Amino acid sequence: MIIDLSIPLENDVPADPAFMRPKIEYRTHENTVGEIAASFPGLRAEQLPDGMGWAMENVAISTHNGTHVDAPWHYHPTMDGGARAITIDECPLDWFIRPGVKLDFRHLPDGHVVTPAEIDAELARIGHTLSPFEIVVANTRAGERYGEADYIHSGCGFGRDATLHLVRQGIHVVGTDGWSWDAPFSATARRFAETGDASIIWEGHKAGRDLGYCQIEKLHKLETLPATGFTISCLPVKVKKGSGGWTRAVAILPE
Repeated sequence: MIIDLSIPLENDVPADPAFMRPKIEYRTHENTVGEIAASFPGLRAEQLPDGMGWAMENVAISTHNGTHVDAPWHYHPTMDGGARAITIDECPLDWFIRPGVKLDFRHLPDGHVVTPAEIDAELARIGHTLSPFEIVVANTRAGERYGEADYIHSGCGFGRDATLHLVRQGIHVVGTDGWSWDAPFSATARRFAETGDASIIWEGHKAGRDLGYCQIEKLHKLETLPATGFTISCLPVKVKKGSGGWTRAVAILPE
């Protein structure tokens, strides 16, 4: 059985902040006839089957729209103690088809920063010990808010300590159903206003400076998955020198 873990790319759904939402222009069969005719001099619209052209879409998009994989280059120019951070086209493909582990953090409040102890407690609850290269995905409250105005402000996130706790155990790919692997920006902004501590800004992502890893953002339907016993496929699109690439992430379960 295959479960689609991806969200669609679409207009008018607040899956991103307003400044970075995709823009999709839909071209219909009726209004592309002229484009075909231009390629075949003398062709008249009525000569085409039903006088129809082709359907196509023009898209203005970021590599971080939709369900996508972040490469270490997204987080910082360097990783692993100063080496150049790898881009999405350089990430090993065998990282992205691996056994999956789902951690359920839906009970944690919006803006909460998950700790290593909370990760260990959840692993103990599901009776699982992590193995290198497993793909660890976090089911947060954000999953149920997809499509709503508060989606980008919903769910818990992962800071530096929690991220490195996973990567040090051989985890190369993590994922979340939230807008960001880190806690929502709105929650982080409140904490920064209170403390003036800039180290909390994007601290989960910035953990990639120390140890390179990839993360899947804006997953969907994680609540339908068991804790273990499935494979995740999340091969990213090969964007040359890209900081990320879109993925049709799926979970593959035994029949």
